[in-house]
This record gives sequence, C-alpha cells and structure tokens, in this order.
Amino acid sequence: MRSGPSEQQQWNTRYATADVAGAEPAEVLAWHSHLLPRRGQAVDLACGLAGNGIFLARRGMQVEAWDFSERAVTAVNAFAASHGLPLSAHVRDVVEQPPALDSFDVVVVSRFLHRPLCAALVAALRPGGLLFYQTFTRRKVTGRGPSNPDFLLADGELLELFRDLQPVIYREERDIGDPASGLRDQAMLVALRAC
Repeated sequence: MRSGPSEQQQWNTRYATADVAGAEPAEVLAWHSHLLPRRGQAVDLACGLAGNGIFLARRGMQVEAWDFSERAVTAVNAFAASHGLPLSAHVRDVVEQPPALDSFDVVVVSRFLHRPLCAALVAALRPGGLLFYQTFTRRKVTGRGPSNPDFLLADGELLELFRDLQPVIYREERDIGDPASGLRDQAMLVALRAC
C-alpha cells in the first residue's frame, strides 16, 4: 500500500523536469517486440514517463498508461496528443485499483514490484495475452535498483509469481560470468495466458 500524498509528491518532484521524448522501453519489451500482437489493448502499469506505452502505441496498440504521479501523467498525455499516438494516461494507484478481469492483450510492468498485485495482472490478461515484466533482483552486481528487499526479487521468484502463465522468455543472469556484460541486477519474463 502506498503512503499517500507525501509519496505522490516525491514522484511528482521526480518527474517535474523529466522529458517524455527521452523515455525508453524496458529491455524485456524492446528485445522481444516481435512477440507482440499486431493490434489490441495494452496497459503500461506504473508507467512513469511511459517509455513502454509509447513504444506499444507506435506499434499500433491502443494503450492505457497508469501511474501515481500527476506530473508524469500530464506530460505523457501531452506527448501522446502532440504525436497522434493511441495512448491515454491516467493517475491511478495500481495497488488500490488493479486492472479489471480479461481487459488487456498485453500487460507491461518495468521496475515496479508489488507481489500481491501479480494475481490480478494474470487475471487482467485476455486468453492469448502476453505479460512483459522486468524488475530488480536481490542479487546485485552493479548495485542498481532499490535497497529495500521488499522491492527486489529473490532468485527465480518472477517465475513463481507468474506460475499460472506459460513462460515464453525468462532471463536472470545473476552474478555468473563477466559481471560487466549482459543484463545484471534484473530479471525479465515474457509469459502467455493460455487460450
């Protein structure tokens, strides 16, 4: 559960001078975009500056982008309108208001973890829908990501959290081999809801 207005103000401050044009999609989405459906409805959950949502909208999907920060949402909506993108951003506390059942063909979450929400994300996917998820792990190589272990994945945990979906892509490199190469400090999953 979020702490309320003070936390929202922190996120508003963070996004006060941020540039939506520079927002990039998460690697899990950019690297595996060939798996996306040609059309459909998608949600970029806890979107920030909606790098994922903009990426999806540019590929013809109808996108909703949800975030706790009013400033981020305002900036994303202005960018989408000025670029003619099929994207609508909304201020929404996704913990208190998870997506509805069978409402999306694609759900994307990056660098956000609230374990009790995972079952709702699975249920929000339509049959044949895809989840793209990427966030930080407890096993750190570079030290990126939050310090609070509540917001960090244990080894293999992402697969367990979404065990009701069929994994298509899973990557978690931990601290094996050359720590200066590859995807470190994070795990990613692309998973399918069976038809």
